[in-house]
Amino acid sequence: MTFNRLTIFTLAVAGLFVSALVGIMIWVSADSAKARPGPFNVKFSLIDDSGKPVDGEMFKGAPSLVYFGYTNCPEVCPTTLFEMADWVKAFGSDADRMKLYFFTIDPERDTQEIMHAYVSAFSNRITGITGAPEEMQKVVNGWMVHAQKQTASNGDYHMNHTTSLLMIGPDGRLRGLIPYSAGRDVAISMIRASLLR
Repeated sequence: MTFNRLTIFTLAVAGLFVSALVGIMIWVSADSAKARPGPFNVKFSLIDDSGKPVDGEMFKGAPSLVYFGYTNCPEVCPTTLFEMADWVKAFGSDADRMKLYFFTIDPERDTQEIMHAYVSAFSNRITGITGAPEEMQKVVNGWMVHAQKQTASNGDYHMNHTTSLLMIGPDGRLRGLIPYSAGRDVAISMIRASLLR
């Protein structure tokens, strides 16, 4: 084989590997989604970061990317929101069809004003959601998201939580999960296949 043929062969094998990996991740994600019922019949009342009331209807009418986290999160949450903002740019005008939500799992500290300042630092497309702890718990339970307070010896606390991002279809049903470890190209492929086809 000449150098050019070897390069083409290597690129072809790498392309097949990446395609297979994306396919497996989409399949696993869709299979995992079947186990999550979602808050279809759960009544809740929260507010967005501008103070506007929101309820279960927010998940219907347009596909959504939904992340559960908190503003005091040291790494995973800001990284995920940064990635979401980047993905929106990558989709161009197709992104106008999607909603992006950041639900706090720490509503005691994450007030509407704090949420607004936080999500605005990443993108004006991401909407922060907060409210009364008992109302937030309904949504957390409805989507089967893990969120648990971990208290430190000094009395402060952090939140242990699900790091996957939820892909929700315009019918309000979960279409799949994007793992925190997913790379940019894989995440974009998953979103395109599950939400923007």
